[in-house]
Amino acid sequence: MTTRRQGPGGAAPDGVRLHVVSGKGGTGKTTVAAALALALATGGRRVLLVEVEGRQGVAQLFDAPPLPYEERRVAVAPGGGEVLALAIDAEEALLEYLELFYRLGRAGRGLKKVGAVDFATTIAPGLRDVLLTGKAYEAVGRRDRDGRPVYDAVVMDAPPTGRVVRFLNVNSEVAGLAKVGPIRSQADSIMGLLASPRTAVHLVTLLEEMPVQETVDAVAELRAAGLPVGAVVVNMARDPRLEPAVLAAAAEGGLPRDGVAEALRAGGLEPDPAVLDALLAVGAEHAARAALEARQRERVAALDRPVLELPLLAEGVDLGALYRFAEDLAPLAGAPARAAGGGPA
Repeated sequence: MTTRRQGPGGAAPDGVRLHVVSGKGGTGKTTVAAALALALATGGRRVLLVEVEGRQGVAQLFDAPPLPYEERRVAVAPGGGEVLALAIDAEEALLEYLELFYRLGRAGRGLKKVGAVDFATTIAPGLRDVLLTGKAYEAVGRRDRDGRPVYDAVVMDAPPTGRVVRFLNVNSEVAGLAKVGPIRSQADSIMGLLASPRTAVHLVTLLEEMPVQETVDAVAELRAAGLPVGAVVVNMARDPRLEPAVLAAAAEGGLPRDGVAEALRAGGLEPDPAVLDALLAVGAEHAARAALEARQRERVAALDRPVLELPLLAEGVDLGALYRFAEDLAPLAGAPARAAGGGPA
C-alpha cells in the first residue's frame, strides 16, 4: 500500500525537540509515538520516548520488561541511533522535585510512606500534570558535560485528544494552586517550551467519524490555547479494493449479478445464488466504507496540516511493523527513508 503524504509540506518545523503524540483511544497513538521515536533516532541520533499514563504500552510494543522510573534503551535505530524509554510516575517525579527544590531527601521518601505524595497529586491534578510534563521538559533541556543535548529529541505518548489540551496547558492548571514560587516558576518554564516552535503536537486518527471529529476539535482547542499543532497521522488506512466505477456501481446496488457470476465461473467456482447474494452485499458494504473514508480524508485535509497515512496491517503490529512505520514517518523527523538494519536493543 502506498503511504499518502498530504497537506502543506511534509516535515515538522525545523528545531522541534519535543514531539507530543495524542489521539482518541484506540487509534494507535502509542504505536505512532514509538515509530516516530525510531524515525527520529535514525542516522545515529539519540531519542527519549516517554509515557505518562502508566499503561506500559511502550514496553509491550518493544517486547521489553515493564519500564521503571529510569531511562532504559529499548531499540537500536537504523544508522546506529538509539531509542530510550521512560515511564514517568507522578509520585517519583514529585519526590525528585522535592529533592531538587527543597532538598528533602529522606524526608520526601517519608512523605510517600504516609501517603502524602499520593494525596497531593490527587487533590491537585494540576500539580500532577506539571510533574509529568516537567520531566519531559527536563529531558529536552538536559546537557552533557560538554554542553551538548543529551537527547536529540523527546517523544511523549500523551493522554488522549479529549484531555491533551488541559494536560499541556499547565499554566492554567496551576493558576489556582500557586501564584508564585517554584511550582509557578516551573509551570511557566514548561509552558515556554510547550508553546514554542520547539514543540509539535501530532494527532493520530482513524478514517472514522468520531476519531476525525475529536481530531478536528483538538486542533481547534490546541490553536486556541496557543499550542503548536504538528501533523495528523491517519492510522490503519486502507485503499479501496475496487476500481472507482465498480465502487460507484456497488454503492448504488448496481453491480451486475450476471457479471459477478461469470467472474466466479472464470475462477473455477460455481455461482451459487446464496454466494452471489453474499458477494453483492459485501461489495455494497465495501463501497459504503470507502465513501465514508473518502469523506473523512477530506475533513482531515481541510485542517491544513501535514497528513501522513500508515497502512492497516492484516497481521497486526509487531516490532518489525514499528520499523516499517518509522520509514513512513521519516518526513516528521526531517530525515530520509530509513536505511537497512536496526532492531531491538
